[in-house]
Amino acid sequence: MSDNDGPASEPAGLDGLPPLFSISKGEVVSVQTYGAFVRLPGYRKEGLVHVSEMSASRVENASEIVDVGEQVWIKVIGREIHGDKVKLSFSMKAVNQGTGRDLDPNNVMAEQDARRRKQFRDQTGNRITLEAVLNTTCSKCGCKGHFTKDCFSAPGLQYALLPEEDDEEPQQRQQPTSTVAPHQDSEKKKKKKKVIM
Repeated sequence: MSDNDGPASEPAGLDGLPPLFSISKGEVVSVQTYGAFVRLPGYRKEGLVHVSEMSASRVENASEIVDVGEQVWIKVIGREIHGDKVKLSFSMKAVNQGTGRDLDPNNVMAEQDARRRKQFRDQTGNRITLEAVLNTTCSKCGCKGHFTKDCFSAPGLQYALLPEEDDEEPQQRQQPTSTVAPHQDSEKKKKKKKVIM
């Protein structure tokens, strides 16, 4: 295989690495708060088992699960090249630690985790601020504060915001300039007093 084989061949930096989704038993060589580095027999490169891949339940610190020198079953869930560095990602939760049996034979969990990480990374750069939405004018109804795809109105109808009840109370407390007779006005006050008592 030459270096000029094209995109269908595996990158040269991944030669001599364990195959993707293969299961092996390895030795923990380093434990950090974020995960453990595992070395597989027959390979020079170590891979990281992130704390999220150690157990199906939440793990705060990798030292709660593994110790240096411990033998663990791992599944290769990622192989990436970043410049001249090759990163291997391993999972312990996808393998039964007693028997080495694959708990995710169709790699469904691995693909879901990869998709979740990718979506999270993609969305961080394209955040929409609240101000941007509030200043948006809907092309369907002409109102501000929502996108056309979120519009609930029928074409041609327009909606306006109604003032809150708190805003109307001060106006009602002003002396009414009505033509109601004085005795009717006092009857209303008596009715109010009766309700209050």
